[in-house]
Amino acid sequence: MRYLTAGESHGPVLTAIIEGLPAGLAISEEYINQQLARRQGGYGRGGRMQIERDQVKFLSGVRGGFTLGNPVTLQIENRDWVNWQEVMTAGLEARLTQRVVTKPRPGHADLAGALKYDHQDIRNVLERASARDTAARVAVGSITRRLLEELGVEIVGQVVRIGPVALPEKNRLEESGNLELPIKNEADKAGQQAARIKKFNLWLKGLRETLAGSPTLCLDRETGLAMQKEIDLARAKGDSLGGVFEIHAFGLPPGLGSYAQWDRRLDTRLAAALMSVQAIKGVEIGAGFACAALGGSAVHDEIFFSPDRGFYRLTNNAGGLEGGVTNGEPIVLRAAMKPIPTLNTPLRSVDLVSKEPFAAAVERADVCAVPAACVVGEAVVAWELAVACLEKFGGDSLNELKANWENYLAYLEVRGWKLESNS
Repeated sequence: MRYLTAGESHGPVLTAIIEGLPAGLAISEEYINQQLARRQGGYGRGGRMQIERDQVKFLSGVRGGFTLGNPVTLQIENRDWVNWQEVMTAGLEARLTQRVVTKPRPGHADLAGALKYDHQDIRNVLERASARDTAARVAVGSITRRLLEELGVEIVGQVVRIGPVALPEKNRLEESGNLELPIKNEADKAGQQAARIKKFNLWLKGLRETLAGSPTLCLDRETGLAMQKEIDLARAKGDSLGGVFEIHAFGLPPGLGSYAQWDRRLDTRLAAALMSVQAIKGVEIGAGFACAALGGSAVHDEIFFSPDRGFYRLTNNAGGLEGGVTNGEPIVLRAAMKPIPTLNTPLRSVDLVSKEPFAAAVERADVCAVPAACVVGEAVVAWELAVACLEKFGGDSLNELKANWENYLAYLEVRGWKLESNS
């Protein structure tokens, strides 16, 4: 699969075209709109989110609620276009001398982009470099999230830090080892496995409900309130805040990705996907940078085997990836987002044209967008995981893909690995 997005922040629409989706996937505009609404939410968002009410439209590739196997075209209208059409129109009548930006903002693509593309008006840069483009990427990722759901793969994101406030380790998203049910004897093994999966699904449902009720997408209420307080303080000072979010993916078998070439390693592609999101400056997998301070005996996840569970681990410091390949444990990714570069108390800069010192330009922006970035992170991770699944299992239709998936799981069980160990 592949996709492209197009559109400016204050242009008429954002557009995306996806090629390579299997036919027969049930998808609705409402399903995507729910994810778009999540992206627009979160404590600390700016005035633009009060204007836009993102709604997607299918322009091709979907009929009667199912994908056709043709390229899928998605469109999201920019409601703010009505206030910008005289400036941003594509025609020669565009008022290019209005709303000109010549003061580059530190931390943004403004100066580098203007120099690269020989622009005198930085608006030509910021309109596309804007995180407004992530609305299109969430729409794209939502379709592949839906595809992964058909395979039993679930993706959950949570915010674990905003500014100086961090979610305590004891309140972090539980790993699979905490969801174990004892197998009393061989006779009740099947029933216990079914009960364990049911327990996991109930846990996942409760987790999603808790996160949906948090304005900061934080699992712990007290920590979430402390995060909101920090955002309020930053807003009062005209400052902005960054943070850290985590993405977890459950239900993936071992064998996605490859160690054979550097660019086929799944950790390479997942890290690149997260780094491609605006303002992300660091990515960890599993225990990440903490591994650098520990000995190997404290880092590597020991392997165990039992007839009822097959291969399993008691820890997941590798974050579900070893050698660029999924190892059957949940995927755990973490991304660090820098503070938004647009500040209401501007930093010092230099005018692009006159070269005189000025306070940087102020565009309408968020104080903190970490919860929104987490939703975007879920979407880009869903895309990469879906691509990896299609590479591994193929299939021009959903039924063919699911049949290949089930055949592979049956093969893995013969080899000693069972899907339940990943739940």
